[in-house]
Amino acid sequence: MTSIVSFKSKAESAVEQPQTFATESVQPAPAVPTSVPPTPSMPDTTEATIRNLWSGRGSQQLANILGQVIPPLLGFVGLIAVWAFASQHAANLPGPMKTWDAALLLFADPFYVNGPNDVGVGLLLISSLERVALGFGLAVAVGVPLGFMIGRFVLLNRVTSAIISLLRPVSPLAWLPIGLAVFKAADPSAIFVIFITSIWPMVINTALGVTSVPKDYLNVARVLRLSEWKVFTKILFPAALPYVMTGMRLGLSTAWLVIVAAEMLTGGVGIGFWIWDEWNNLNMEHIIIAIFIIGFVGLLLERGMTLIANRFDYRND
Repeated sequence: MTSIVSFKSKAESAVEQPQTFATESVQPAPAVPTSVPPTPSMPDTTEATIRNLWSGRGSQQLANILGQVIPPLLGFVGLIAVWAFASQHAANLPGPMKTWDAALLLFADPFYVNGPNDVGVGLLLISSLERVALGFGLAVAVGVPLGFMIGRFVLLNRVTSAIISLLRPVSPLAWLPIGLAVFKAADPSAIFVIFITSIWPMVINTALGVTSVPKDYLNVARVLRLSEWKVFTKILFPAALPYVMTGMRLGLSTAWLVIVAAEMLTGGVGIGFWIWDEWNNLNMEHIIIAIFIIGFVGLLLERGMTLIANRFDYRND
């Protein structure tokens, strides 16, 4: 009994007496900041450049750029080297430096006017471009609708195919006497030659585009009983537009080639007549400058029409 009582008394005393804790104060944990202050960073362009270089894409882009720039530069350097070498062995052929000096004087005032046939090279170029624009515009106005009709109607295609095959290979200068006989003037004759020679690519390519339209599209239009205007605007024109633009690009290139030869024979103000006039004056530097001008303008026209044609070409999507 003694042990039980003593055990009970010890248990009761443990319950009755409150348990004491240490009086040492606990320091609160430091507060965690809710936002991290921004660290200074490099500009986006620098960071992107370093990232591209780190990943290897920057070197690949640089290699692509150099691959597009260096080959043309090498070609021009090679052309100038051949030209300089040839000028050393041809007495009447001026070298690159002599031609460059003449070009600086020529382009110092490209729009001067000293008379009806003595104008700057800028005005000569504008006159030639005006003739090209008129002849090419007439060819577009006639050739594109004619190509649509030839491609749309089988009978008209059979009627005109032989005529086109007969007239298309004729040299452009062969049409010049016809133009002079009809119009009795140089400018309309040159425009006529441009028109008659640049129309064939538009007619042929437009007709090819119309005939390339899938027959299922036309069958659906027939079932829906669409009018001919609806067939043209909703089916034929959108499908044939890439071919039309290709024909216009080829026609413009042909027109720029023809205008130089036509102006040599018809005279007047123009880049072609200027070449012939400088030949009569034995000014070879100006002839070489004119060749570079013709090539540069032709390149710009070609690239411009190519960009426009690619813009409307759904096949590149």
